[in-house]
Amino acid sequence: MSKESSFVPKGLYPFKTKLIITLALIVVIGFYLLSSIKTESFIFHFFVKLPNVFGLISDFFPPDWSYINQVWPKLFETLHIAIIATTIAVIISIPFSLLTASNVTTNTWIYQAMRLFLNIIRTIPDIILAVVFVGLFGIGAFSGIIALIIFAVGILVKLMSEVIETIDMNQIEAIRASGGNGLQTISFAIVPQVLPQFISFSLYVFEINIRASLVLGLVGAGGIGQLLNTQINFMNYPAVSTIIIIVFAVVIVIDIISGKLREGLV
Repeated sequence: MSKESSFVPKGLYPFKTKLIITLALIVVIGFYLLSSIKTESFIFHFFVKLPNVFGLISDFFPPDWSYINQVWPKLFETLHIAIIATTIAVIISIPFSLLTASNVTTNTWIYQAMRLFLNIIRTIPDIILAVVFVGLFGIGAFSGIIALIIFAVGILVKLMSEVIETIDMNQIEAIRASGGNGLQTISFAIVPQVLPQFISFSLYVFEINIRASLVLGLVGAGGIGQLLNTQINFMNYPAVSTIIIIVFAVVIVIDIISGKLREGLV
């Protein structure tokens, strides 16, 4: 029997890789235990409190279907908030996407300034934006719309600028060589290549805004989230259950429709 046929591997990974993985696991477990001790939060607390969870869930049933007439107006307000915010964000994101695409914006200062500005926007959570604008403009749908516009612009510009940077530059060079100006280059070389993805991303952001507007309502930014927060504070759990079921059904329907539309576009 030759040496090659009698060779038995010691493992799938070399010793150095195993050592790194072991040390990494030790560090992760160490940080987990330290964090648990500092916060006095351990996983077994979940199982200790489980009877309380089941008790609270039982308070949500049966749902109070008589409350449904008060849900529809706020639900439509939530949809209106998402539609307005998404529409304005889409319009704003078109020039911003071009300015943050390195193959379109050749001026380094403008490109870097726009990237920095949008990176700062994306670091601010939508709930923080809502709290700030509720403080500035007061409780209501307008604060939620402004917060969602800024939130959606950050997402859309990030997605679209990356798509623009992957387009075929030959079409742009051809239009420029034939004497086309900047607007003509954008209209006939860039837009046809990115339009399907742009519409798809816009629908995706609309889905996100629907969910986000529910959460923003909890801090007074209008919509059904505001109604949900009120009923939770009053401990009217059957009404809360009704709101959650309706919202869940509407979000599922919107997700299905939006998903089918995006599949047809891309």
